[in-house]
Amino acid sequence: MRITSKLKSSLAAVVVLGGAMLGLLSNGANADAIDDITKAGVLNVGIFSDFPPFSSASADMSLKGYDIDVAQALADALKVKLNPVGITGQNRIPYLTEHRVDLLMSVGYSKERAEVLDYAAAYAPYYIAVIGPAALAVKGKEDLAGKSIAVNRGTLEDTSLTEAAPATADIKRFDNYNSVIQAFISGQTQLMVVGNDVGAQVLARQEELKPEQKFQLLTSPSHIALNKGEDRLKKAINDTVAKMLADGSLNKSSEAWLKTPLNPDNLKD
Repeated sequence: MRITSKLKSSLAAVVVLGGAMLGLLSNGANADAIDDITKAGVLNVGIFSDFPPFSSASADMSLKGYDIDVAQALADALKVKLNPVGITGQNRIPYLTEHRVDLLMSVGYSKERAEVLDYAAAYAPYYIAVIGPAALAVKGKEDLAGKSIAVNRGTLEDTSLTEAAPATADIKRFDNYNSVIQAFISGQTQLMVVGNDVGAQVLARQEELKPEQKFQLLTSPSHIALNKGEDRLKKAINDTVAKMLADGSLNKSSEAWLKTPLNPDNLKD
C-alpha cells in the first residue's frame, strides 16, 4: 500500500495528539490532593457545624471544638489555611467524592463506607459511657444491679445497656437526649448511659452533682476520611495525629472539650 504525503501528515498529527493526550493523562495521574491543597493554599475540611463538643459556633461565630483543633493542626502541618466547610450526615460523603472538601472529620468506620472512601488515623474517641455522681460506687456492669438508669430509647446506647445490665437493673427509656439528661440531673434516675459527645456537656455543666464516667459499654472511634488513592495526604494526616498523641496536644484537646483525659485505647477499632 502506497502512503501519500497527505496521509503521512495525518498519521503524524495523530501521533502528536496521542502523545499529548498521554501526557495529560500522566500528569493527571501524578497529581494528588496535596498538590491541589498546596497550590490553593487552603485545606477544605468537612465538619458538622453544630456538633458540640467536637465543633460549634463560639461567641464570635467562629467554630471551636475538638474537631477544629485537629483540623487546624492538619492545616498547619500542610502550611495552608484551614477552611471549615459545614456538612450534614446526608451530604458529607458526596462533598468528599465530588472534591468539594479534601477530607471529613468524625467519620465512624463501616465496611459500606470503606468501599467509597479511605480512612486515615482514628483521632477521636467515641464510646458509650455509664455516667453517675461521684458519690455513687459503680465500677462495672455488675454494679448496675438494682440501679435506675436513663437511656435514649431505640439507640445503640439502649442496645448496649440492655445487653450489659443485670436483670434487676431499672432501665428507664426516654425519647430524646434532653429527657435522658433531665432525668439524671433531677434525680429521677441514679445513672444515665450516653455517648461521650453528650456526656461531655453534662460533665462540664453539673458542678454540684459532680458527675463522672463510671465505665464504658462500647468503643468505636472516629476517623478522618479522605478519597481513595490519596496516599500522601493519608500519610500527612497519620503523621500529624501521631505527633499530637506524642506531644500531648491531642490529650489537651480531649481534656478541654471532652472533659476527660485521652485514653489511647479508645482510638482502637
